[in-house]
Amino acid sequence: MIAGMPVLPQSQSPDDLEFGPRRKSFSIDEALGGDWHGGSAFVTAWFNAMSLLFPLGEKFFIDSVVAFQDDIDDPKLREEIAAFRAQESTHRVHHQRYNERLCELRGYDLERFEKNERARMDWAYRELSPRRRLAGTVANEHLTAIMAHDMLSRDDALDNADPEIAALWRWHGVEETEHKAVAFDVHLAVGGTVSERRHALILNTFFFFKDTMRNLCIMLKHEGKLWSLREWGTGLKYLFIKPGMLRRVFPAWLRFFRRDFHPWQIDNRELIDEWERADKRAANAEHGSV
Repeated sequence: MIAGMPVLPQSQSPDDLEFGPRRKSFSIDEALGGDWHGGSAFVTAWFNAMSLLFPLGEKFFIDSVVAFQDDIDDPKLREEIAAFRAQESTHRVHHQRYNERLCELRGYDLERFEKNERARMDWAYRELSPRRRLAGTVANEHLTAIMAHDMLSRDDALDNADPEIAALWRWHGVEETEHKAVAFDVHLAVGGTVSERRHALILNTFFFFKDTMRNLCIMLKHEGKLWSLREWGTGLKYLFIKPGMLRRVFPAWLRFFRRDFHPWQIDNRELIDEWERADKRAANAEHGSV
């Protein structure tokens, strides 16, 4: 930096964006014991399989971002790093409880689900540079952000789902939306390259779907439904046709490869505002019924 020159902001999020963790509780125990998403074993297992990845993944995300916090000069981005850490820590707690209760109720082996992910992360801590690990977090934050946008902008992704579990997923999606650019901005600030981010997205997309489908198949096999054509037909229709969540997020996934891409080029704060209004109405209704 040249003496006397102003310090350019490292955060590229909207100037008035402020966020932090919310104190929430969800009564999900009873529903987790069954096929809580419209009675579909496949679709239920799809969401459960994603949840099983989150606690270890979110620890990795926190570690990779916090490793560079002393290299950040912009007060706003430093505040966003702290908020990112707090939100992801809260997500870890909720999904760890979710996963433990799920495995208790349905007789699953939590260690078996986490084994491959844990081994790969141990390898990443050992073999990858801190900046490459940060690029991996940027990629995963893009995946969660685009799926959160789809889930929050359309009602059909959680149609027929248990209301409490749906509320947990929507809350998680809101906070992923709020901090969607933190890792990205840190990676830019410490000299991360477009090539690193593109390479990371390809690899992390592969491993995200590999791990999710592996966990899903373990659950379906446990339930005696692994070879059910009906379940696979219902599930693949859900993912790719109607509502087609994976089909719908593909254009947003591709946008990441643009050289000038930034997560806040899509300013979707209205989804956060809509959720907060709905959450407030639900809280008022619950309070009024007590």
